[in-house]
Amino acid sequence: PCALLQTRMQSLQPDPKAQYRSVYEALKKIVLTEGLWRPLRGINVTVLGAGPAHAMYFACYEKMKKSLSDTLQQGGNSHLANGIAGSVATLLHDAVMNPAEVVKQRMQMFNSPYKSVLSCVRTVQRTEGFGAFYRSYTTQLTMNVPFQAIHFITYEFMQEHINPHREYNPRSHIASGAVAGAVAAAATTPLDVCKTLLNTQENTALSSLNISGHLSGMVNAFRTVYRLGGLRGFFRGVQARVIYQMPSTAIAWSVYEFFKYFLTKHKLEKRT
Repeated sequence: PCALLQTRMQSLQPDPKAQYRSVYEALKKIVLTEGLWRPLRGINVTVLGAGPAHAMYFACYEKMKKSLSDTLQQGGNSHLANGIAGSVATLLHDAVMNPAEVVKQRMQMFNSPYKSVLSCVRTVQRTEGFGAFYRSYTTQLTMNVPFQAIHFITYEFMQEHINPHREYNPRSHIASGAVAGAVAAAATTPLDVCKTLLNTQENTALSSLNISGHLSGMVNAFRTVYRLGGLRGFFRGVQARVIYQMPSTAIAWSVYEFFKYFLTKHKLEKRT
């Protein structure tokens, strides 16, 4: 639901029926006017892409973090290594998730013409070509590379202070993940607003500036956002984004740390 609220609240020229002053008001209005299940629209395509994307993401992160930490700060925890490993892992993650994100956000827009994931994929492919699924990829990377660098550095920093022995401690993993997600989400909101504009190709916003065709490129997206909303426009939906990312990153880290602990323990027991 928070993902849909974030997409709606980042709209630069929203329909009068889809103008919201707060996250609570947005959720209430959507449920009352569009139905109880509307906030979950597009969740199936996200679930489909999330499995393989996160598997590659954490596998790459763990491998690179270990290799770089040994090189940069042997036997210690290098924040630079954590940031680089998170950034490289993002390249693989976003290659899988970017098309899913395009479909999800188009289905979440107010009065979306798409009835299902399949119809959205077919229509976009037919009218805009395969490139439409990766139109925001460079912006996504430009956003997610600093997001993940901040995210991983903050998580590892928090763990150093509240779980210095790096034991399996669910509460410390949840707290560190939530704080890391909130800090990274707030810092990269301007880039996320630009990505949403590129993904949705918001017709009302583009028409108001007499922009014909499809908007492409991060620089064009930045200019368009600034022309429509000024500096404040870059922080549209920041509350929804932070609220969305905090539980998301907290759950991701707690699940990851659990399976890491479980598999490591099982491996040690087999050796014994």
